[in-house]
Amino acid sequence: MRILVTGADGFLGRGLVARLPLAVHHAKRIVVTDRAFAQPVPDGIEALVGDLGDPGFLDTLLEPGFDLVFHLASVPGGLAEREQALGHGANLLAPIALAQGVALRQPGARLVFASSIAVYGALGAATVTAQTLAAPQLTYGAHKLMTEILLSDLTRRGALSAISLRFPGIVARPATDSGHGSAFMSLLFHRIAAGEAYACPVPASSTCWWVSRQAAVDMLLHSAELKDSAVTVVQPPVLFATAGEVATAVARHVGKTALVEWGEDDRLRRLFGAMPPLDAATALAAGFKADVDLDALAKAAISGES
Repeated sequence: MRILVTGADGFLGRGLVARLPLAVHHAKRIVVTDRAFAQPVPDGIEALVGDLGDPGFLDTLLEPGFDLVFHLASVPGGLAEREQALGHGANLLAPIALAQGVALRQPGARLVFASSIAVYGALGAATVTAQTLAAPQLTYGAHKLMTEILLSDLTRRGALSAISLRFPGIVARPATDSGHGSAFMSLLFHRIAAGEAYACPVPASSTCWWVSRQAAVDMLLHSAELKDSAVTVVQPPVLFATAGEVATAVARHVGKTALVEWGEDDRLRRLFGAMPPLDAATALAAGFKADVDLDALAKAAISGES
């Protein structure tokens, strides 16, 4: 099996790449790509630096053909909203070209796409289910939804076997990561673990969907094995909890007081801190698993385990 990972030097990408060699024993070749690599990749993995928006680079990258592709590359939502041309190229045009290129060279290849809960837009109080309609309110979410539709159509036609996973903010991203509107979700972990004061922009009562990188990587790997599934879009299970509850769990795990001053940024709260409960019965039945509880989430997020 030949495997490709895009966005391999991102937070989620690094976690996936670290586990691929042991998780996929029958891989003949693993290629990872990003615009740059801040650290070496594991032995036996080929790293190629380039821009997926460059047709020449993309042709060279895809020429051998791949049986399994993880498309994780994207421009963060906040940055994509500020720089529309950048977001349009990275979050829409690049995935289209990648999907078409993979399908051309390896018809029926498995493509796992990291989508986002940004496709939902502003949700009300009703529990989210597999039937909840998408109505994005950010360009980032619109691009993710467009890509989901394309991949589902390519799968219907037999050109690909694709699946899109709607991830929430994955924790705990490095404190230096920028451009993510949901950055406060990760900063809660970092600031409390460091014993530092943190002015969180949203109230403690803000309800969010939480998933560790470890659990997210498990979901990606599980998706790769569901090739015969007719499901092309999945809302994975998550932990549903308030920011205050998570702060308490983190403080308990690290044995420090949570020095958090809670804010009232209503825009951020509506976008990322007003999530309703999730009924993920469909995903659970398909074998997807969330973090066990908030203590497990805190441990995984603080340890940086992939």
